[in-house]
Amino acid sequence: MDFDSTVEKQMQANQVNWDARTPVHVASRFYGLDGSRPADSWFGPFEWKDLGELRDRDVVHLQCHLGTETIAFARRGARTTGVDFSGESITHARRIAQREDVSIDYVRCNVYDAVNVLGGQRFDVIYTGKGAICYLPDLSRWASVVTGLLRKGGLVYLVEFHPVLQSLSPKPALGEGPELLLRHDYLGGRGAIERSGTSTYTDGPELAEATRAYEWTHGLGEVITALAEAGMRIDRLRETELLPWPRWEHMQQDESGWWRLPPSEPRIPLLYALRAYKP
Repeated sequence: MDFDSTVEKQMQANQVNWDARTPVHVASRFYGLDGSRPADSWFGPFEWKDLGELRDRDVVHLQCHLGTETIAFARRGARTTGVDFSGESITHARRIAQREDVSIDYVRCNVYDAVNVLGGQRFDVIYTGKGAICYLPDLSRWASVVTGLLRKGGLVYLVEFHPVLQSLSPKPALGEGPELLLRHDYLGGRGAIERSGTSTYTDGPELAEATRAYEWTHGLGEVITALAEAGMRIDRLRETELLPWPRWEHMQQDESGWWRLPPSEPRIPLLYALRAYKP
């Protein structure tokens, strides 16, 4: 990867963090591995339209974790590969795919090493996001990996939590729910944000020991510029008020099964979807 020693250690800590949390995620209700949440439910109503026909296409899901979304590509007839740096995640993803009777090639590697590790494979579609690029310190290098993995005419589809969402934090308030305040950076540039704790975003038991994790903030301008400078042609950017799970307790579920803030709240972007092609 050839990052400086500080960033290398931060990324190694992230791998340890995800290895530790994966068994909790597997046992939790959050991912619906008991059959309570189908793979398609992790996709917004606009995603399949943007992705188009996937049958007989080569699809790679970068930073796939347990493969709960990856399964949906295989079921649509795509030749599917999942990549993640967590050995624990890949082990469980393979077991889950076998149980679900879908054929997916799961590969353990850091996303920055994917071009080399995948041995010259090229893909029609790259899918990534929903809590992925915050673990990448350098988006220019990431965009270079994207172009290196795609065939000519191939597309990358990034569906990610909006920087506005990441900037907001609740303050207790009377009424329907907490008051949302701008508390965190929208723009990056200050280095990694360190987090430490024993809890995770799913239900289930806490870890016996706290692990450290490091996240990097990336504004929309940084994401778009990285892909454009790598030679990608961006043809779509969506911003939506929907999330695949309720970030705050007072969010309401809509007819798609996804969640939004109640009508009394301002309409703000919580997720974005970016599509870009390799000329």
